[in-house]
Formats: sequence, structure tokens, C-alpha cells
Amino acid sequence: MKFPKGFLWGTATAAHQVEGGNINSDYWMLEHLPVTAFVEPSGDTCDQYHRYREDVAMLARLGFNSYRFSIEWARIEPEPGEFSAAAIEHYRRVLNACHEHGLAPMVTLHHFSSPRWFAARGGFEDAAAPELFARYCERVARDLGGLFAWACTINELNSVPHLQHSQVLPPDDAILQLPWRVDAARICGVAPEKFSMFPFAARSITGEIVRKAHRLGVQALKSGSGRFPIGMTVAMQEIVAAPGGQETAARASRESEDVFLEAARDDDFVGVQTYTRRRFGPAGALPPEPGAELTQMGYEYRPQALEATIRRASAIARVPVIVTESGIATDDEAHRRAFVTEALASVARCIADNIDVRGYYYWSSMDNFEWTLGYAPKFGLIAVDRATQERKVKATGEWLGRVARANSTEVDG
Repeated sequence: MKFPKGFLWGTATAAHQVEGGNINSDYWMLEHLPVTAFVEPSGDTCDQYHRYREDVAMLARLGFNSYRFSIEWARIEPEPGEFSAAAIEHYRRVLNACHEHGLAPMVTLHHFSSPRWFAARGGFEDAAAPELFARYCERVARDLGGLFAWACTINELNSVPHLQHSQVLPPDDAILQLPWRVDAARICGVAPEKFSMFPFAARSITGEIVRKAHRLGVQALKSGSGRFPIGMTVAMQEIVAAPGGQETAARASRESEDVFLEAARDDDFVGVQTYTRRRFGPAGALPPEPGAELTQMGYEYRPQALEATIRRASAIARVPVIVTESGIATDDEAHRRAFVTEALASVARCIADNIDVRGYYYWSSMDNFEWTLGYAPKFGLIAVDRATQERKVKATGEWLGRVARANSTEVDG
């Protein structure tokens, strides 16, 4: 499998999952509630806020040519309208480190976590959210946009309907009554129906708001000093209808993915993020078939799902596709390499059929804080000793780096 000239080979992270000490964010607050959905707090995570130069140099040494990471809104704007010059300069140093080591930075402006004040006023359930997000994007673009190579607005902006149709999140009425949401609202001094954090939000409210936030965010990013491609990233699954589930599967596809892909038609690219498939019966989402192989996340092992999602994204969005996340949570490196090999074969088959696929980013660079599940799932190409913060590249990381350097899977070892 050989890939086109200029193909993007990268890994991806999210600020809250790797930086550590993100104390002004809504996620940090939720992790420390007496009643919480998190099995453990994030703490120092991988301390990438201080160790970014070491990590960037390691990714470049391995052979990657790009790095996708997020800028943390809660650091940039810790209070409404109050922007931190120190935080902006920090991310300038991160961006410069990427350029110094030959990694094209793909920057995500919002990767799930938000400032506490934003969640306390309703997050992406608040009608004013698009303008607030755009204000933040405008400031970042003004100060840092000249260093961007690519940009994503809101990571998986379809997460709320995606998780509800997958039955990971309960219906809207139940979300409003979640104990942690009630407790967080109390701490913030607002009513439970007022507090909201992404993606634990009400589907009936957020869809159009996040799409508007994306549109305004794109305009704000274009107002800055840089000129770079801008897109959204969409959580996608290979959607399969079990007997009698055709109508349910079609509705899930339409509401949780297709309307967002249609909204990407004016963008420069769409980011596809796929880990597995989802089966639907007449009553809704079905669990994996009995005997199906599962990952540490409980996902069905299905690397070839990526081919189906790339094809659907390209057909609906009608813009170039970048695989902005693809990976597996496992402790078995042979298993990880097999998964990535088949995922890349999926990409190659799409390219062979003249689908414009511009890049592949493995999730994630290193073992990190996997949200409510804590540190148990191991997605990383790099292991991190959380006691010492020592990094150690895994076998799949070395192999995928050689693939990236050769722009082909035809590599030794």
C-alpha cells in the first residue's frame, strides 16, 4: 500500500487528556464532585503542558509529518472576556516546536472540555454559545493563526446524537436529572437545567447550536493572520441494520451523522473519526453479536469500519476527507498493529477508488486520560509511566513511524 505524495501522517491528542492540571475546565470540576461519572480524576495526566517539546521531538523522530492537538479554551479564556496572554504564548511555543521539528500542526479549537463559566451558563445548550465560541476562535486566530497548518473547530460536534443513538447517553429528560449535573449546577449556583457540558447535553437543543458555532468559528478563524484549511470532525460508525432494523438504522445515520456531514459541504475538509461499527434492530442500538471480539473500550473489533465511514463521508460532504482519529485500546501490540494495518488498507481502497483522502491520524500519541474511564484503556503508540512521566515508544509506534516516513506500508519489520 503506497499513499499519495503529501499524505498527512500523524497522531492525535486532546489537551485535557494529556496536559494535566486543567483546573479551570468543566471536566476538572466534574472529576472532583462527590457524585461523579469519572472513575478517577485526570490529575497531571501526561504533563504535556510542560513536556510538549520532548513529545513533539519524539513524534518527529518516529517519522510522522503532522501532529493534531487541541488548544484548551479554559486556559485561554478562564473568565468571560478575560484572555490569558501567558496561555496564548504557551501555545505559540507548542506550535513553534511543531514547525521546528517538521510537524504540520493541526489544531482543534474545542475538544470536549470548556471553561467552567461556559458550562455554568448552559454550554452548547445556550443560544449565545456560537458567538462566545467565535469570540474565542477570533482571539486565537489573531494571535496564533499564522502558525496553523490545519484547523478543526469542534471535535465530534455530533457527539450528543451519536452517543444517544448508541445508547451511551440517556434521553434528554434523564440527562437533565443526572446526579452529577445537579451537583455541578449547585456548585456553580445555577439551576440543573442551566448547567451543561459537552457532550453530556440535551440532543433536542444542541444540534443546530453546535452547527452554528462551527460556522461562526470558521468565519472567526478566517479573520486571523493565517491561511489554512478548516473543517469539522465527525464521530462516525459503520451503521449496520440487523433484521427489521433498517428504519432505525437509517434514522440513526441521518440524525447522528448525515446532517452534520451535509453541514461540512462549505468546509475545506471533513475529519472522519471511526473506531467500530454499530448494529441496529427495530428497537434501537444492539450490543455486539455474541462471541464478537471486543477492545478495552467494549467496542467490537472492526478496523474495516473505517472504509464504510470514509465512503459515506465523502459521498455526503463532497469535500476532501482526513481520518482525524482511528485507533484501538489494547495492551497487545500485535493486535494494535493488525488493527492499524487493516485500517490503512481501508484508506488505500478508498484512495484507489479516487476518493480524496488526505491523511491518517492515529489516536492517540500516548496512553492518556480516557475521560470517564480514567487511565485503564491503552490507546497510545507511546506508553507513559504516570509515576515518573517516562515515555516509551511501543512496537506499533516504531512501525507506524516507518510507514509514515516511507509513505507506504512496504517497510521492514
